[in-house]
Amino acid sequence: MEKRTLGKTGLQVSVLGYGCAPVAYLKADQPVAGQMIEALLDEGINLIDTATSYPGSHEFIGNHLSHRKKDFVLVSKCGQKLGGVDAPAWSAEVIDASIERALATMKVDQIDLMLLHSCDLAILKQGDALGALVKARDAGKIAHIGYSGDDTAAAYAAGLPDIAVIETSINIVDQKNIDVVLSPAREHNVGIIVKRPIANACWKDLADQKGLYKTYVATYTDRLAKMNITPADLGFDGAPSDVWPSIALRFTLGQAGVTTAIVGTTNIANARKNLAVAAQGPLPEHVTSRLKAAFKRADPEGKWTGQT
Repeated sequence: MEKRTLGKTGLQVSVLGYGCAPVAYLKADQPVAGQMIEALLDEGINLIDTATSYPGSHEFIGNHLSHRKKDFVLVSKCGQKLGGVDAPAWSAEVIDASIERALATMKVDQIDLMLLHSCDLAILKQGDALGALVKARDAGKIAHIGYSGDDTAAAYAAGLPDIAVIETSINIVDQKNIDVVLSPAREHNVGIIVKRPIANACWKDLADQKGLYKTYVATYTDRLAKMNITPADLGFDGAPSDVWPSIALRFTLGQAGVTTAIVGTTNIANARKNLAVAAQGPLPEHVTSRLKAAFKRADPEGKWTGQT
């Protein structure tokens, strides 16, 4: 699998990473999910993304993947209110406790990347949350610091000296961060991890979406309808549900400055399809241009913000 340098971290990461949110929210069979992810590690994926707020995901990694830690870059996120800690979100107390708990539950000595989990611009500028991560990095508990979020907050974070990585939303129906975030990230040698790279399969009928995604994807479904574009319009044959996943992933991975994209699934066949798609490389330029043009026609005033 192709690997790219994750900005100033110097880490070499696969262009596809694995996101643990579905394991948490779809209540997957954890031993089976662990075996699936081990198979993906064997096939070249070497980045795993999780978060303190994903219920049970740290325990899942500790119980089923920590023995393979040398084979992957571990990314987590923190800062939101933490159960059992009597302190506000984004406080140093919450971040300190989140890191200590993450180290223990994931059964690791150090977390490769810890990201502030979508705090707003005011919190970033206030500085206590970032300061707590700097302290943890200097103590060796985490190796690198990042920010997970979108739009102006992510663009601001990309210019902060201690931020090495931004995790942000980029996909066929979420394109604002291409213009707003990727440029300052490249300027400051900040690595980019893309979340939601296949737009949560927004081409599906909402009734067919599972669990959390029934509401989570509604904005994307509406956007795609307003873009009024189909795979056939882009020169691709086949049923839209079969063709859109490939178009979407290749669009995301082809954006200049993107290092890796995290895709979560509990189905090994789907995961292997994603590997095959990534190996095809970027979309032809004329296809990418048509998708960007459709996005701008549907949102001429630029009101469609990045989705957290």
